[in-house]
Amino acid sequence: MKDEKKLRVYKDLPLLELTMRKMEKPTNNYDEVLRKFCISIGLLQPGDSRDIIVSLLKIFLKARKHKKLVPTDVINKLLKERKGGTPPNIRRQLRRLKEIGFIEKKEKGYRLREFMSLNELLETHFEPFILKPTYERIKLYGKKLDELSEKN
Repeated sequence: MKDEKKLRVYKDLPLLELTMRKMEKPTNNYDEVLRKFCISIGLLQPGDSRDIIVSLLKIFLKARKHKKLVPTDVINKLLKERKGGTPPNIRRQLRRLKEIGFIEKKEKGYRLREFMSLNELLETHFEPFILKPTYERIKLYGKKLDELSEKN
């Protein structure tokens, strides 16, 4: 009985969690737009006061403009003063940005993937490798439910 319960819990673990939110149209306030972008793609929760991920993305966007890598020690130094800017939290947020394909680690630091714009990243990585496969899997569940409901 105990082993059966473990199997069930393991079997229900998602392969990927994806949150998307439709926000109002963007304003001309850079910080507000950046924050709402992060909320839109699930990197940040609405009302979340620990927005270290927004600060990280801001650093990467600034470095992209000059085609520069961002060394880890620079990230830690810039975020040390921030609420939630602890090394473990910074590493976790960097990992999240890597998992969705927005940043990549190079020998001497991090950068936005190939110094692409956010729109390019959404179109070339996020949409085809994260959004589309997730949507296709959900459709597969819908199709299977339709089949099974015909039998029941």
